[in-house]
Amino acid sequence: MEFTVSKSDLVRELNLSQGVVEKKTTIPILSNVLVEASGDRILLTATDLELGIRCGCPARVQKPGAGTIPARRLLDYVRLLPEGDVNVKLGDNQWASLLSGRSRTRIAGMSRESFPELPRMPEALADIPAALLSKMIARTIFAISSEESRFTLNGALLILKPGSITMVATDGHRLSMVEYPTELTDAYRALLPRKAMGELLKLIGDAGDEAKIHFSGDDNHLFFELGDRLLLSRKLTGNFPDFERVLPKDQPHSITVQRDEFRAVIERVAQFSDERSRAIRVQFCPGEIKVHSSISETGESEESIAVEYDGPTVEIGFNAQYLMDFLRAVSEPQVAFRFKDSNSAGELRPAGETSGAVYRYVVMPMRI
Repeated sequence: MEFTVSKSDLVRELNLSQGVVEKKTTIPILSNVLVEASGDRILLTATDLELGIRCGCPARVQKPGAGTIPARRLLDYVRLLPEGDVNVKLGDNQWASLLSGRSRTRIAGMSRESFPELPRMPEALADIPAALLSKMIARTIFAISSEESRFTLNGALLILKPGSITMVATDGHRLSMVEYPTELTDAYRALLPRKAMGELLKLIGDAGDEAKIHFSGDDNHLFFELGDRLLLSRKLTGNFPDFERVLPKDQPHSITVQRDEFRAVIERVAQFSDERSRAIRVQFCPGEIKVHSSISETGESEESIAVEYDGPTVEIGFNAQYLMDFLRAVSEPQVAFRFKDSNSAGELRPAGETSGAVYRYVVMPMRI
């Protein structure tokens, strides 16, 4: 195999593979990227057996072929080369020779024979706007559980229905749900792992505003195709909790507050919260919201925000980090805070979200 490729093109595509390549593995080949050269392109494939990515770029192929090269070492080296073309030649002994200007380098590769074969993408079920999927992931990924023992909560539930697409994530202490109207006609439901969601954000990062993701799934895998790039992920198995039972039905009180002001107050007051629990008190009073926290031996802090509210005084304990996660994810300038009493969950929503979109963020109360 021998080809010549632009350094910038190669670095861009290799970057996409880094989140997928297995860093610490007992299977050495999984640390490598599969390089296939044919026609006027090269294809790059990486996998950790749970997640896989295939991407490519134009190249002048002098000799078609395939082989694997250590992904991290290849990227780290090529990134340091001057701009221009890089000639890559893979010999029968699986050593890759790289030539760029006056630089000559050899990297030990491995035969492609033992590289895992990625499953083929079945017929697409839906075309999802890339910008929409990116927004949905950004609004839910932070609510995914980090406890590996709760594997059904280590991802988000993706629900496709005729006319809408929904994504839900929870860690048992808070729940984030987004729903948007779409032109979908098929129904589909699957658990999407957190790692796949993170890689999707990278994949969508440099896509245009009008880009569409061709989505499909089989018994074991989910497929996301964006242009010449394909990301596939194993589904999470198990039953996701009945999230609709968690969504509050009775919240008689609601306050609208400026997002940036509310976030800044919580960030400052939370400096005096317990490092483990991150607990703060939020008190809803006529005409204002008071946010208070204290560490008995270190100090305390309290701030208030003027709001339009004439209901009863209600004080609820919350994890400050949970509130800030939502306030960082939402883009609308105002948010609505809905609540019932000190023992019931609070709910945050963007104020003024239109076009049929729904974003609900439920946070369980804390005892302080």
